[in-house]
Amino acid sequence: MERVTISLDESLLADFDDFIRRQGYENRSEAVRDLVRRRLQDDALERKAADFAVASLSYVYNHHQRELSRRLTEAQHHSHDLVLSTLHVHLDHENCLEVVMLRGPAEQVRAFADSTIAETGVRHGCLNLIPVELTQGGHSHGHNHGHGAPHVHSRPKV
Repeated sequence: MERVTISLDESLLADFDDFIRRQGYENRSEAVRDLVRRRLQDDALERKAADFAVASLSYVYNHHQRELSRRLTEAQHHSHDLVLSTLHVHLDHENCLEVVMLRGPAEQVRAFADSTIAETGVRHGCLNLIPVELTQGGHSHGHNHGHGAPHVHSRPKV
């Protein structure tokens, strides 16, 4: 068995210790192993579920973190083909909540979400991924403003 060291701020550790007591774990290592196993299992199931997806990525970040706001915005611009919309909410003097709506190949959506959540200063990141089938809309909805450009339908997989 390999030993790993992690750093947690005091309030997160206190919450984790409270979780451990409520769940009946004998020690932190057992709880961490179970949490990691559960997340890896969820990830494996998500990866097999879809070729294409729509998703909401939500996260909280400290906008005072050096260059973080700029990096997040640049990443969204770099992935403009995946990013449909972004909602930005100021929670307090330091923290912002962003919700990014995504659509595209599931692996690319996941990769974008993973890289965003992994940014230093991003906390509480969560991806809600919905597998979909993408089809080209061959009919007019009356709002294409005279442009014959095809549009995409995203039908949730049953």
